Amino acid sequence: MTAAAIPDQPTEERRASLQDWLAVFAGTIGAMMATLDISIVNASLPTIQGEVGASSAEATWVATSFLVAEVIIIPLSAWLTRLVGLRNLLLTAASFFTLFSVICGLSADLTTLIIGRTGQGLAGGLLIPTAFTIIATRLPPSQQAIGTAAFGATAILGPIMGPILGGWLTETWSWHYAFYINVPICALLLTLIATAFPSDKKGDAQLADADWFGIAGLVIGLGCMTVVLEEGHRELWFESKFIVGLTILSVVGFVSLAIGQRYANQPVLKLSLIRDRAFGSVFLISLVFGVVLYSVIYLIPQFLALITGYNALQAGQVLVLSGIPMLLLMPFIPWLFRTVDVRIAVVVGLSMLCLSALLDTELTADTVGGAFTASQILRGLAQALLFLYLNQAAISAVSELDAPDAASLFNVSRNLGGSIGLAAMATLQEQRIGFHQLRISEAISANNPVTQEWLARMSKQFDLGTGEGLERAYAVLHAQISEQAFVMAYNDLFLALGFVVALTIPLALILRPLRQGSGMMH
Repeated sequence: MTAAAIPDQPTEERRASLQDWLAVFAGTIGAMMATLDISIVNASLPTIQGEVGASSAEATWVATSFLVAEVIIIPLSAWLTRLVGLRNLLLTAASFFTLFSVICGLSADLTTLIIGRTGQGLAGGLLIPTAFTIIATRLPPSQQAIGTAAFGATAILGPIMGPILGGWLTETWSWHYAFYINVPICALLLTLIATAFPSDKKGDAQLADADWFGIAGLVIGLGCMTVVLEEGHRELWFESKFIVGLTILSVVGFVSLAIGQRYANQPVLKLSLIRDRAFGSVFLISLVFGVVLYSVIYLIPQFLALITGYNALQAGQVLVLSGIPMLLLMPFIPWLFRTVDVRIAVVVGLSMLCLSALLDTELTADTVGGAFTASQILRGLAQALLFLYLNQAAISAVSELDAPDAASLFNVSRNLGGSIGLAAMATLQEQRIGFHQLRISEAISANNPVTQEWLARMSKQFDLGTGEGLERAYAVLHAQISEQAFVMAYNDLFLALGFVVALTIPLALILRPLRQGSGMMH
């Protein structure tokens, strides 16, 4: 599908009504809850683990189950919209999100909590791409910029604000309130959906003609692959029969998806959109965007916790700096879309994202949160530009009829990129720490007079008549080696992120200009 397939706009373009804007507001609120809940339990996991009697590995499934469910359901949202209609789908998703949020809040054991989180992910995953669809179908091109900005703010700020809000609620009241907070928001969302969406909107898909090969393939393929990416590092990858089995199932799932694409009358998801050079470029850049967004959310708090002793709230205050540019840019978004070509904006955004990663390649053991201020502000500006323009470029690259499929693909690419990034960062981190530990240890010769003098001095300092001075001196030396190796590994990780982003810059040149009038306010 190309831009040529999009009908010319009438001379006197319609204006969005109040009902249209209420629909956009509803979509934005739904997307905000869904993206916020991806990470809202991250800071609370140690507390939850203790209260429900779970091991550290088991507790990670509180977060993983949500992400897996969300990744599975997002690409099915376009088919479900065609099946039951947008209004019915939104009402169902918001209702079940409320129900499963309450189940999570009432949970007294790990099994119930994981069931609740899985239900949240399935319901929340429907609220993210439908927000994109609402913008594309309810707003004229000249007013889509505002809707895009609101959606972009939720997608970027949601995962960042989640740990801060979750940590604050846990410390102030209880971890249960990280879920109860959704109830009043969902009540508002349900009211808006009932008000802003026509009740006679019915789906045009039929269960009998459904692409069941494609549906099964998406559920099995994406679900298993996400678990592999999330749990692979902890399970030592292919040394684990569990990971090997899931990988085989994932391949089987994607083969089933390919069969559906080939033979179904109407495939469950229109993957052919990716073959379009403009939308395909949006998809790949969004994938890398997800890699960086979720990797940074993982790397910075971990570095600050281990090196400077920051708690979740302090680390969250560093992360939230990247959300400031989005808020500051919102009043200027229509002017930006009217003035700056999408290719220039995306090249600039990717270049700034690359530079922000490179700024974080000079970390030391003395680095504190303030050292990330410049890179976080630059990263936030890059993320704002990229999300806004990629979102609008995705809308402009397809027809209104294909907007639900484009929304599903655009959003699943970002989440899938996040899973790939987290898996890659965890694996690369372990490898680089081991590498640097070995290199530093090789550089410290036991026969070196400087080393011997240091060990003798530290041994004497620690020996309080117990005879353990030398042993404690070696322990201190090992700790310092580990700390330096850890810092050097993180420098390598940010360098790797910068390199990956740099590789995607040429893709920006393939994008098509936005549709005439996009972002203009009259």
